[in-house]
Amino acid sequence: MPRWYLTLFTSDALERFGFYGLQAILVLYASAPVSRGGLGLPVTDAATLFGAWIGFMFMLSIFGGWLGDRLLGNRRALVVGCLVGVAGYLCLAVPAGWAAAVGLPLVAVGSAVYKPNHQAMINLMFGGSRGREAGISLMYIATQVSALAAPLLVGYLGERVSWSLAFLVAALVMLTTAIQLRLGAGQFGEVGHRPVRSLTAGERTTVARRIGLAVAVVVAAVLALGLAGLLSVSMAIGLVGVFSVILPIVCYIVVYRNPGLGALDRRRLRAFLAVFLGSTLFWMIIAHAASLLNLFARDHVDRLVLGMEIPASWLQAATPLFILLLAPLIAVVLPALGGRNHVPVKLAIGLILVGAGFLIMSLATVLASSGEKVSPLWLVIVYLTHACGEVIVAAVIISAAAEVLPPGFMGRTLGLMWLFAGLGGGLGSGVVRLAEVIPEPLYYLGLGGVAAVCGLAFALGRRPLANGLTAGLHTPAPHASGDAVKEGSR
Repeated sequence: MPRWYLTLFTSDALERFGFYGLQAILVLYASAPVSRGGLGLPVTDAATLFGAWIGFMFMLSIFGGWLGDRLLGNRRALVVGCLVGVAGYLCLAVPAGWAAAVGLPLVAVGSAVYKPNHQAMINLMFGGSRGREAGISLMYIATQVSALAAPLLVGYLGERVSWSLAFLVAALVMLTTAIQLRLGAGQFGEVGHRPVRSLTAGERTTVARRIGLAVAVVVAAVLALGLAGLLSVSMAIGLVGVFSVILPIVCYIVVYRNPGLGALDRRRLRAFLAVFLGSTLFWMIIAHAASLLNLFARDHVDRLVLGMEIPASWLQAATPLFILLLAPLIAVVLPALGGRNHVPVKLAIGLILVGAGFLIMSLATVLASSGEKVSPLWLVIVYLTHACGEVIVAAVIISAAAEVLPPGFMGRTLGLMWLFAGLGGGLGSGVVRLAEVIPEPLYYLGLGGVAAVCGLAFALGRRPLANGLTAGLHTPAPHASGDAVKEGSR
């Protein structure tokens, strides 16, 4: 690995530690009684909170990508994102409801600034497409070490010791990420040091005025709702759900109409809209692991191992463990899937896999309805399908997004990708509430069936979609992708 790759590789692993730790404990922390340091939310609100939070984070990713493209430069944006995340975790460590209300949005903002700019730096440093997907796949798989360690450490500290201590550990790891990026800045040369298309003086004034106005409106609205006694977790979740639907549509149209794009650019972006929507459904289902599946593990799974009851959050480590174990097989098989139609084919496989996992989950809830606790193997199998689908879908979408629009739009393209993922989180925060009125077996059966049918639709429409995605681009021969993976593995 080049030194720059090792720096980005390590920083992503460290930054993801906090994210996966929060994913493992947020719903448990939110539903825990106030007397035990939790937020004391009803179970339904706690379950929807994670979907709303991740939706909010992904919604902001388009602005995080814009900050890197036009204002800060991708490299400086990475450090800024880490420092904002540190502030967020420190707020969460304060045992007070107001601190959580401030901390969760700050963590979301930090991740939203960090993630699209990190992905932009990877794509910019790789330059051409050769080796890019292999490098992203290797990095994505390797960061699962953090995804494996975070639930075990943060989950144990939160459930058995102190929620505050768990968040302090996440803050320390995030601070280490910022320091490591700052020390390794020289390895990137001039890449990402300045914005690709920097704002003019007039544009900076306009942007500052608009941001100030937006912040003032938000603060005024929050104060007004608070004074009127209308501010609540349910309202906040509802607002995030509404904006998570509106914002992707608006931002997609804004990017699509940008005068810097040509006819072929717009054709590729139109084709990629189908990929965006497929990823929305995919991430909506994956997000259930940290909400309903986590609560199912706490309440309905027999977690006794050698006479000791393991924390519910530990089961969240199953997905990254499977990704790590399956990495060699995936590295060999992944490049050969689909040939020139690989993007729709891989997305189809991912959707069918997560759909099958929810069909299995439907059977598990039938067994749990009798009141007896079920074997953890049911959840382990579901997490296995999630792991296989996730490592296939994530790498191919990130890599493909880098070629949709010209380099000056890379941060915004990746921001759009996470914006549509946020749409999945926002929709999920509303869909989860259906579990209150629909029997759980039917709930999982319905979602699993929808995902599987959409996966089949991508498989059947693979050729026209692939033609749209590659309009005006040189498409490498299928064997080149395999060589790149072998080279990246070495």
